[in-house]
Amino acid sequence: MQVEELRDLVVKTLDDMKASHIKILDVRGKTSITDIMIIASGTSSRHVKALAETVAFQAKEAGEKPLGVEGANEGEWALIDLNGVVVHVMQPKVRDFYQLERLWEMDIPPASRTAAES
Repeated sequence: MQVEELRDLVVKTLDDMKASHIKILDVRGKTSITDIMIIASGTSSRHVKALAETVAFQAKEAGEKPLGVEGANEGEWALIDLNGVVVHVMQPKVRDFYQLERLWEMDIPPASRTAAES
């Protein structure tokens, strides 16, 4: 499955389950961890857990077994690692605190040139 297809599957699943404020970040060139990050909010710990479990299940059904699911039991913040797509589902207060969108949307300045390159 292509990363764009996986992204679309995740977004549809989150949308179908009434996740709010779904944000898609293309982080290619900013990190080698993943290509796409998806951040969404759930209304309660139960909602966050259900969103995370359903995203993992739908990905597995589509042939993309998650590399890992973290935090779903607590329900404040869950992370689903689908290799090319990493999904963060958080309660609004946690999302406001960590502000992942700001972190990943920041422009990374080009590396400083060394004297040898000048």
